[in-house]
Amino acid sequence: MSTSETGEITGTKDKHYNLIWYVEACLSNALRMETYIKDAERDKDTEIVELFRKAQADSRKGAELGKELLRSRLGT
Repeated sequence: MSTSETGEITGTKDKHYNLIWYVEACLSNALRMETYIKDAERDKDTEIVELFRKAQADSRKGAELGKELLRSRLGT
């Protein structure tokens, strides 16, 4: 991987592209955790439900932090 931010291929600086990817990954993970939560609830496994709820909350928090940073960096 290159150490410089070029944006030659995407037209977006690497750091901004990476931040966009991070937000998408967090949001995607939050959605995935919902499926996992429902699976664990169906089996009445509260310990796993709580683990996945925490992971979902962490993913939502990461997405919100990333979106805030994107807004400030991209001026929207």
